[in-house]
Order: sequence, then C-alpha cells, then structure tokens
Amino acid sequence: VQLVESGGGLVQTGGSLRLSCAASGRTFSSYTMGWFRQAPGKEREFVAAIGWSSTYYADSVKGRFTISGDTAKNTVYLQMNSLKPEDTAVYYCSANRQNWGQGTQVTVSS
Repeated sequence: VQLVESGGGLVQTGGSLRLSCAASGRTFSSYTMGWFRQAPGKEREFVAAIGWSSTYYADSVKGRFTISGDTAKNTVYLQMNSLKPEDTAVYYCSANRQNWGQGTQVTVSS
C-alpha cells in the first residue's frame, strides 16, 4: 500500500488542522492505520490509530485529536483541535507500522 499525507501547515496555538492520508494499492481497512509524529531531535512517537472499528490515542492528544477513515475515498484523517506548540512535528501515516508516507509538517506557533 502507498500512503500520501497532506493537510499540514502553520497554525496558531488553539487552532485546528485536519491531516489526510490517501492510501492506494489496497484498501486501508485491511490494515491498522496509524498516525505518528517526530519533532526535531526526538524519536518518532505514536499519536493515534484505527483498526477493526477501534481507535487508540496517545495520552498527550486524547480529547483533542480524532482519527477517522473514509472507505469510499480510501483515506484516513486526523482532526487536530486545540493545538499546542508541543504538537509541532512532522506527522507520518502508517499501515501496520510497515508502510509509511513521506510526512507532512505541522507547526504550531505560540
């Protein structure tokens, strides 16, 4: 499966962004789809995942971020609300932690 992320950008603290991950090659429902992020100088960390109609979130984003999928568009979304400067990172989409997209930059200004 090939993954392409989009939707990143620059936003002020408290703002919102929606990231998209378009999958091609196979339907994303065949995988556990996840969002991860990597800030400068830090390791890549788990953000959220969706699989078998269940969703999972890191404690740091619970209540602010929502992961969802559209099977008709074969796309997974990450709705990010109440953004904080510490959410600044490159966000990556993954399928079963084996296939990865190229990443999209999210920058939250204070």
